[in-house]
Amino acid sequence: MTDECITRNFSLLNRSNSGGSSNGQTKSNRSSIVDNTDAKGCMEGSSGGATGTGITSASAAPASINKYVARMPVDRYASEYNMNHKYRGQAIIFNHEFFDIPSLKSRAGTNVDAEELRKALKSLGFDVSVHKDCKLRDILKYIDKAASLDHTDNDCIAIAILSHGEHGYIYAKDVQYKLDAIWHYFTAHICPTLAGKPKLFFIQACQGDRLDAGVMLEKNGVTETDGESSMSYKIPIHADFLFSYSTIPGYFSWRNTTNGSWYMQSLIQELNTNGKKYDILTLLTFVSQRVAIDFESNVPSTPLMDRQKQIPCVTSMLTRILRFTDKPSANKAG
Repeated sequence: MTDECITRNFSLLNRSNSGGSSNGQTKSNRSSIVDNTDAKGCMEGSSGGATGTGITSASAAPASINKYVARMPVDRYASEYNMNHKYRGQAIIFNHEFFDIPSLKSRAGTNVDAEELRKALKSLGFDVSVHKDCKLRDILKYIDKAASLDHTDNDCIAIAILSHGEHGYIYAKDVQYKLDAIWHYFTAHICPTLAGKPKLFFIQACQGDRLDAGVMLEKNGVTETDGESSMSYKIPIHADFLFSYSTIPGYFSWRNTTNGSWYMQSLIQELNTNGKKYDILTLLTFVSQRVAIDFESNVPSTPLMDRQKQIPCVTSMLTRILRFTDKPSANKAG
C-alpha cells in the first residue's frame, strides 16, 4: 500500500535532510517587586513597551484587557478539569479531500479518517459535526458560529483539521492559512464560556518537506531491573489550549490511501481503546508511540520516499489533567 504526502516542489527532496520589599508592604495582594518583560525597551526603570510601538508607559497599554470576567469552571488549584458538565461539548471536523489549488493532489483515504474520528469522538460524548472541502470563508463561518455559542454547560471543545499543509500553514479548499486564524476565536476574552476549559486541536497535515529515515534500535543483550481554592483568580487568555500535530515542524506527514493517515489511525485507536482510561497527554504519548513504531512508508517506486518514519508533536497549554470520564447518568441527554 502506498503512503503519500503532498509537496509543492519535489526538487527540495534532493537537498540534504540536515538541511518582596523589605517592609513587607503589599498593595491589593500583589508583590511590590516589579516584573519586567524580556523584550527590547523593557529594561529596569524604563517606561515599558517595545521601541517604535508608540507605547510610552504601562498606563498606555489597553486597559480593557483587565475587564474580562468569566465563570470559574473549577476550583483554583483543582488538579483535573471539570468534565461533569451537562454536555461534553462540540467537536468539529474539517475534512479536505479535493482542492481548487492545482498543485494540491486529492487526499485519498481522508474520508476514512473523518468517519472513524467522528465515531470515536461521539463515543466520548461529543456532539460531532463534519464539514467537507470547505473554503476558508466557510471554515471561519463555522468557527465563528461555534465560538459564539454558550458553552456554559459544556466540558470542552475539540477541532480536527485533515488537510495538506506546509511550513506553518494549513490548506483550505481555496487558500492556505495559519492555525491561529482559527484558535484565536476561542481565547478566554473572546469566548468566555470556554474560559478555564480545554480547547483541543488535532491537526493532520504536513509541516514541511523533510523526511525522517529513522534509526534502528537493537537489544544489547543486557537485562536490568531496577485554603484558596474558592477564591476568584485570573488566568491568561491563551491558557487551556492543546495542539496535537501529526508531525513535527518541517517534516512530512504520511497518509495511507486506503486506511487513512498514520496519525489519525493511531489517534482513533487510542481514543477507542483508552479514551476513558488515560488522561489526554498520556493518551497522546501512546499515539506517538503507535505512529513511531508501527508505521513505515511503503513507496518502493521512489526509493527516497521509501521506508520513512514519522513522529507526532504536542503543544500543550493545559493547566490541569484532562480525562474523558463517563458522565453521571443524570447528566446524559435523553
